[in-house]
Amino acid sequence: MSEQTLAVHSPYDGTVIGKVEVSTLADVEQALAVAHSIFRDRNQWLSKPKRIEILHRAAELISTRKVQIATQAANEGGKPLKDSITEVERGIDGILNCIEVLRTEAGHVVPMGLNATSANRVAFTQYEPIGVVAAVSAFNHPFNLIVHQVIPAIAVSAPVIVKPAANTPLSCQTLLDILAEAGLPKGWAQMVLPTDNAITGKLVSDPRVGFFSFIGSAAVGWMLRSTLAPGTRCALEHGGVAPVIVAADADLDDALPRIARGGFWHAGQACVSVQRVFCHRSIATQVAVRLGHIGNALMVGDPASIHTDVGPLIAEREVERVGQWVDEAIAGGARLITGGSSLSHNCYAPTVLLNPPINSNVMQKEVFGPVIAVYAYEDLADVIKLANALPFAFQAAVFTQDLDTAMQCYQNLDATAVMINENTLFRVDWMPFAGARLSGHGVGGIPHTMKEMQVEKMMVWRSRAVLG
Repeated sequence: MSEQTLAVHSPYDGTVIGKVEVSTLADVEQALAVAHSIFRDRNQWLSKPKRIEILHRAAELISTRKVQIATQAANEGGKPLKDSITEVERGIDGILNCIEVLRTEAGHVVPMGLNATSANRVAFTQYEPIGVVAAVSAFNHPFNLIVHQVIPAIAVSAPVIVKPAANTPLSCQTLLDILAEAGLPKGWAQMVLPTDNAITGKLVSDPRVGFFSFIGSAAVGWMLRSTLAPGTRCALEHGGVAPVIVAADADLDDALPRIARGGFWHAGQACVSVQRVFCHRSIATQVAVRLGHIGNALMVGDPASIHTDVGPLIAEREVERVGQWVDEAIAGGARLITGGSSLSHNCYAPTVLLNPPINSNVMQKEVFGPVIAVYAYEDLADVIKLANALPFAFQAAVFTQDLDTAMQCYQNLDATAVMINENTLFRVDWMPFAGARLSGHGVGGIPHTMKEMQVEKMMVWRSRAVLG
């Protein structure tokens, strides 16, 4: 391994909370050689009972250390402790979900005996691992994202090499250590952490990689996809600029707390955070003001405190960028309802803007900060076109009591999922989770990821004893 180490700093107060070894090109080559040799030797593949045993044990170990793991995740990633505890609980459930899939998904029978060509034949499919999985992850959910990329690979018996975000590698290492403690043989799950992007590129583009899993920015994800070796499959999860439509008949008492949580949770650092809220003109000002009141009541500060609602952004440069975007929107005519300022320790105040210019950054790009832009509309069809005007398509939402309004939005919004009377942040880890257009490629969610990490292998058996 490299003699270099990378210090991991708290985004809240800058203290060093851990150190990890930096990976060299030789380290990445070694990881690939080990993983590929395991995959190519079918005698080393893990049986289903062994995989289930390892996953059960890992889930048990995580459960006993839940608060400790969550505290580490909060300290390195900035997500408040109470939300980090929920993240670890989701990770446990994700592991158990993998076991459920192993118990219930096992290929299918292909109909034969339908004509002369298929007579006297039986055909069925079973799943096999696609090959070595290379995963590149993001900072914003440092434990559960790794669960989503690593655990499905182990569940399908695919060796995995994971590169966590440089800001948050400790949670990744913790999960891999727990897998080893649970009985996963050496070499099946390896972490690499090159600080040179060219080395990461070598990992991703290597022909020994069978599947590439990426969570991060669209620019990086699409660039890396263009370098994949022939035959390498991939799933890319990028960001969105989530639209929410609030109709005039919406139940605001129910809707506004959900919209506020969708925009301010984890300081807006989620790929499907609420960002653009299109409200009917008759209620737009009221919605903005009430969202501002909710934002003002949130506790902003130390993510390690159980009382904190909104923690820091991941880095000072992100605080500066969000501030610039908000200032530009205000200069362009937006009304600042609340927030609009940076706070100490890399925090940014929960911010609500009313009617920012449609061409402003807060309406055109992913803010990835605690900023909600409320924009008044008159005609539903027109606002759907406005919501669809960006090259992103991920989750969207509509708040209404009218079935026709809900169906019109569902049918016409460019989105892979439309939430009715729920915010765009909604997710359970067994549902399909996929961005379209610039927002991603392939399908996430535990069962869907497992399927994408496997090939369906068919056997056709001809026998005169088979009738038909």
